[in-house]
Order: sequence, then C-alpha cells, then structure tokens
Amino acid sequence: MLENKFKTGLVKEIKERFPGCKVVHLDPNEIQGIPDLLVLYGSTWAALEGKKSANASHRPNQDYYVRQMNEMSFAAFIYPENKEEILNAMERSFQAHGAACIPGSQ
Repeated sequence: MLENKFKTGLVKEIKERFPGCKVVHLDPNEIQGIPDLLVLYGSTWAALEGKKSANASHRPNQDYYVRQMNEMSFAAFIYPENKEEILNAMERSFQAHGAACIPGSQ
C-alpha cells in the first residue's frame, strides 16, 4: 500500500472514530522529522507519523520527535500492521488526559 493512500484512509478513520477532532497535516519542511499528523481532540492531542509498512525506513529526527511528543501527550509511528493497536492506545491516552468528548466516557 502506498503511504499517501494509507494516510488518506487513516485520517478518515480518525475523524469517524473521534467525532469533532481536528486533524492537521504538519509541514516537514518547517521542522525536519516532525510527525505527519496532529490530532486535536477535546483537551488533548496526539501526533502520528504514518508509514506504508512496519519495515519502512525512518527519516532523520523522526524517532526523536515521536519519543519527545509521546512524553508530552501521545505520539507513535502508525502503519497498516499496527493501526488498530495504535488507535486503541491513542483512545486510552485521550481518556487518560481527560478528553471529555469521547463517546461513552462521561
């Protein structure tokens, strides 16, 4: 699967799974290595670096920024093989950070 096709479907799935969220495509030319997507949801956020597969190479600084942003809120590499695992972990993170708009969390 092409990375862009995966990311397009991923954004659609995130918006369906987290109604009302905002998904922002970050500019890699602004900060080299910054994750692709910023998901704003309720009072919290997540950053996702999309890859076409588990074996896809990481660009310089991507590991650094994913690790740093995960310490702040939630960040992860996401690809077709781990998509459900990461989206489930992101949901748990949103709940832990008090995102009040998660259906069923009130």
